[in-house]
Amino acid sequence: MHRQGMREWVVPCFVVASVWVRWCIGLGSYSGQSTPPMFGDYEAQRHWMELTIHLPTRQWYTYDLQYWGLDYPPLTAYVSWLCGIVGAWINPAWFALDKSRGIETSGSKLYMRSTVLAFDVLVYIPAVILFTRAWHSNRSLRSQNLALITLLLQPALLLIDFGHFQYNSVMLGFTLLALNCFAKGRDLLGAFFFVLSLGFKQMALYYAPAIGSYLVGKCIYLGRQDGLRLFIRLAVVTSLSFVVLFLPWLPPFAPLSAILDPITRIFPFNRGLFEDKVANFWCASNVIFKWRTWLSRGALVRLSTVLTALGFLPGAATLILGGVKTQVQPEERTKGGSPAPILRLLPYALLTSSMSFFLFSFQVHEKTILLPLLPVTLLLSGASPDSGPFAWCALVNNVAVFSMWPLLKKDGLGIQYIATTVMWNRFIGYKPFQIRDRTFVQFLSVAVYASFLFLHFLEMILTPPVRYPDLFPVLNVLVSTPVFVLIWLWSIKCGLQVLWALGGLGSGASSRHRRNSTLSPITEQPGNVDGLPEDSRPVQMGGIGRDSGRRTTSFSVGQAHHRHPSKESASSGVGQNL
Repeated sequence: MHRQGMREWVVPCFVVASVWVRWCIGLGSYSGQSTPPMFGDYEAQRHWMELTIHLPTRQWYTYDLQYWGLDYPPLTAYVSWLCGIVGAWINPAWFALDKSRGIETSGSKLYMRSTVLAFDVLVYIPAVILFTRAWHSNRSLRSQNLALITLLLQPALLLIDFGHFQYNSVMLGFTLLALNCFAKGRDLLGAFFFVLSLGFKQMALYYAPAIGSYLVGKCIYLGRQDGLRLFIRLAVVTSLSFVVLFLPWLPPFAPLSAILDPITRIFPFNRGLFEDKVANFWCASNVIFKWRTWLSRGALVRLSTVLTALGFLPGAATLILGGVKTQVQPEERTKGGSPAPILRLLPYALLTSSMSFFLFSFQVHEKTILLPLLPVTLLLSGASPDSGPFAWCALVNNVAVFSMWPLLKKDGLGIQYIATTVMWNRFIGYKPFQIRDRTFVQFLSVAVYASFLFLHFLEMILTPPVRYPDLFPVLNVLVSTPVFVLIWLWSIKCGLQVLWALGGLGSGASSRHRRNSTLSPITEQPGNVDGLPEDSRPVQMGGIGRDSGRRTTSFSVGQAHHRHPSKESASSGVGQNL
């Protein structure tokens, strides 16, 4: 299309194609279809629309909690209210209080599927487009479009939101909008968008240590006077945003004790350590050590909190330390907002933090792997197809989809599982069984994919013994969890490497870094990491200018990563035809 002078049609065509794929996935079954009495996540979302339009706000978090009581933050409730109002206007029977429970008419299902698609188009897709333009601004238009299709067709998110049925793209879209604002130096607006993400789903807390550390690091980077001013503004914007979200449960609209109603529902510490078979530390180790037998629920909560904090600490520390070591001098400050050099650390810190929560935190669902997948796929979107980071990020995406197979199988989404996974790998030009450079990640990938195929084959021909009915889900966990642990460690290593490139591991920032720190990280060149082995290099921040005649291998905002000339045209996938 580029060669035929139709560049302006590439993005609209990508968007239309991705919307069509989303709708096709939605033609299948969903969570809890025809399975009374509780049905599934589809019924939970529909029921929240039902109760929010019929009950006063004070009862939203207290009404009949045994039947899908509302347990998401207020922004989800407001969205449910809006969808319920529109749906009831079309057909009141779809959301009649109590009488509509379990309704599965064709019209109601069409409407519910349409609401997911509508919010995805309104929030997530624009956020992805803006990301490719803000964080990949120095890359070629072809590279930006390839990054766009990589993000739009990520199979895990499509299968959960449009197959299983949820609204995760709204939460992820708000987080992505926050990252876009940080890349433009609009930190207050970014903080507001992140509050919206938290206000939509509490799982966005997985990102909070990284986002908070970046903003604190930015304040340190700006120095005492400007940093303190930014810190106060951030505190005011964040606090006011939360107050507005929770206003119906705060004075003067309700007694102060009313705030406990949503809080106790949002943070369910009265539940178990994990549900179903989740590919995290607790479920995998539970095969050998029965945690819930030896430790009380309170002890498990405390232990998981400590392990989670230790898990995300390296990512948070790199951002804070980076802010200290790149602190700009008063005479070198620029006017107006601009991103800090530590912005290039943020994607790795997001991955470290979110994967730490997934692996070690309390009450994790298999679907929450979507949160670590966001930074993983962002990093993938800027990596060269023949690089180690590309292999790592593609592997984790595929393992994440496989880890959700027991859930997808229960929902009857087997065809969608195969089709979206094959399609996405084909579009990004990933060849799972290819061993070209004989690196660790390539051998690991071949072993993991062979295990996937073997387990799927066994599941087709064998019935699990009565004594071990969860044999195949447990084997799934044992294969998937080590990969998630490795990508968590990989993110820590890459964060340290980027910090080293920023001069953040020494006793102080060099004068060169002090001078460069006033430049926008969208164009500046960070320290050199080319001395590192190819497979261990992090995805670099930024792109090379279009006038250089070279295609970038980098992610986000800063440095061109030089490739071997013979590999410039080696990448495959949809990017070659655009």
